[in-house]
Amino acid sequence: MTRTVLFHELGGPEVMRLQDVEIGDPGPGEVRIRVDAIGLNRAEALFRSGQYIEPVKRFPAKLGYEAAGVVEAVGEGVEGIEVGQSISTMPAFSQNDYGVYGERAIVPAHAVLDRPDFVNAVDGAAVWMPYVTAYGGLVEVGGMRPGDTVVLNAASSSVALAALQVAERTGATAIALTRGESKKEALLKLGAEHVIVTDTEDMVERVRELTDGRGAEFVFDAVAGPGVLDLMKVVAPNGTMLEYGMLSGQPTPFPGFDLGMPPISMRTFTMRETAHDPERMRRAVAYVNSGLRSGAFRPVVDRTFDLEDIVEAHHYMAANTQIGKIVVTVGH
Repeated sequence: MTRTVLFHELGGPEVMRLQDVEIGDPGPGEVRIRVDAIGLNRAEALFRSGQYIEPVKRFPAKLGYEAAGVVEAVGEGVEGIEVGQSISTMPAFSQNDYGVYGERAIVPAHAVLDRPDFVNAVDGAAVWMPYVTAYGGLVEVGGMRPGDTVVLNAASSSVALAALQVAERTGATAIALTRGESKKEALLKLGAEHVIVTDTEDMVERVRELTDGRGAEFVFDAVAGPGVLDLMKVVAPNGTMLEYGMLSGQPTPFPGFDLGMPPISMRTFTMRETAHDPERMRRAVAYVNSGLRSGAFRPVVDRTFDLEDIVEAHHYMAANTQIGKIVVTVGH
């Protein structure tokens, strides 16, 4: 038996329960891992509450995409993964089928990545969703180049912080948006060249000022909703707005018509585009590992919780006060 987080109904953090379950052996194409650390993502809170793009199909349901740990068993047909290997998992499966919130988990082999010796379990649970999302959207899809400018909202999130480092490594300028003054200094220390406090500054005017009127080649938008109208106003001609999140929870209009049909691209992007393409994923892994090895990429972990405190950890995530990743550690 192994302790696993399950929920039996939709709702807030309190619906999660830590229960003893029989995990069994991995099937064909699967791997069983000992989980040492779990990286929390808002997608899990949305799934738990019934607000995710993918609905819960059955109860009890599992949770969790990102973990770091050690391989305990491999199923039939799995190659290149060995018992005892240090690994991380990435979001390349449905939470209706798998989940990593627990002491042990079975996951598909294609979602398992080798964890180098220089990456500990906590960092290993905080890397792949943020960095592959930032790299995949801005570099692989967007083609970000030296001299470009990228505007990032929800700037204290783990994805936006990874995007700051991806921009710095590329030679691009990152402008971070934050609603209040409290996070401004931290964002500057973490790699933002400029921070705009949207509660007190005119975002459109400031971006144009900072870019000498040109606008930003990229807007990397985690919020969506009606705010896309102002965001598109700061995109440079032939620039791109990438919608990778929907934190607003509101309908998202296409603002191009209201703005006179400027030559601007607007598209959605998720990590799945990279994770489901083996060649793209190969490039992403090489890019992220080289950044980790050189020190250019430094996962930002705001706080850790014990597995027993998973409900408190989700409440903390909902408060939106963190800067970086929330990680849950698992004692054995």
